[in-house]
Amino acid sequence: MKITVASVGYVGLSLAVLLAQNHEVTAITTTEKKAERLNQFISPIQDDEIERFFKEAREGSRGLTLKTTTDKAAAYGSAELVIIATPTNYDDVGHFFDTSAVEDAIEWTLKVNPNVLMVIKSTIPVGYTESVKKKYGIKNIIFSPEFLRESKALYDNLHPSRIVVGCDEDQEKEAHMFADLLLEGARTEEKRSGSAEQNIPVLLSRLTEAEAIKLFANSYLAVRVAYFNELDTYAQVMGLDSQMIIDGVCMDPRIGGHYNNPSFGYGGYCLPKDTKQLLANYKGVPQAMIKAVVDANNIRKQFVADQVLAKNPKTVGVYRLTMKSNSDNFRASAIQGVMENIKAKNVPIIIYEPTLEDGSEFAGCKVVNDAAVFKAESDVILANRFDADILDDVADKVYTRDLFRRD
Repeated sequence: MKITVASVGYVGLSLAVLLAQNHEVTAITTTEKKAERLNQFISPIQDDEIERFFKEAREGSRGLTLKTTTDKAAAYGSAELVIIATPTNYDDVGHFFDTSAVEDAIEWTLKVNPNVLMVIKSTIPVGYTESVKKKYGIKNIIFSPEFLRESKALYDNLHPSRIVVGCDEDQEKEAHMFADLLLEGARTEEKRSGSAEQNIPVLLSRLTEAEAIKLFANSYLAVRVAYFNELDTYAQVMGLDSQMIIDGVCMDPRIGGHYNNPSFGYGGYCLPKDTKQLLANYKGVPQAMIKAVVDANNIRKQFVADQVLAKNPKTVGVYRLTMKSNSDNFRASAIQGVMENIKAKNVPIIIYEPTLEDGSEFAGCKVVNDAAVFKAESDVILANRFDADILDDVADKVYTRDLFRRD
């Protein structure tokens, strides 16, 4: 099958690689430079499995029928299936997802290949797919939410917890076909590695329910992050052992010991925007919890800033802008909110972030990537995740809530 994937971010690129094991995949990007590097199997994002697949493809030990282009007309025009995985950033002023990139992909497809099946994988507002069907007068579009982690996107496609596809009643054949493509990609790697076959549940739902599944799933994760962060805030203020409390609470099997490591707040690309979009979707519907979790995240970042400012530092060092270890993405990371609160008090900040150029500036703060200089010039070091290799010798300077030393 000839498949076109719109966008080569975490979602798009991981899907393109997954499907290119068995099908002819064309990925669309916006720059010739990125297309050229991808065509040499050089990943633009940090993802262990994508990098492994690309290394094997370069060495000739893995076949991937994947090409990347900036030619939208050719890519959409030749496709037998179009997957739309473009970004949908949240507009804090208008209180909505910016879906213009999704609509651009739809419009290009309708212009050159109007009858091909389109699958939206971008995160969208509840009710969006039905609205574009009416707007463009089309039926050949379905929605499938993604459930991927930063830097683990291909791994999560190879080992999916579930596959959800939203469709109308008369589109179940197409929905099953798409689910089977995803299953096929996971099974191919199982056979190659000799792994046991996974039990991967598949759920077909209506379009709008599938959209809600995505936003409610991420909002639940945000609730859990906010809960353990507020527990940790309480323990710090009251002089209690936060880790001991969390360990005791999580011994309850109904709660479990997963996803419970405190942080400076939930961040990254998905949780902040998805909780805000869900809150916007609640317009006219009674609610308290979704607003509370959005507010709790802002309160947590202010609390962390206040804890640091209470130490009266002359200079605050920020160790990594990324939310997680082994990640190169710091878009909407919680530590940036903490930085804003510290900067509001006119306290200088320096940043150690190897993905940025040494000596450059980020948000008005100098980047200092010489670790020794960074540590010497910082009175307090903020570290959302503690890196023992670099920070152990200045542990007394470090403010972190990374109690369990894991993401």
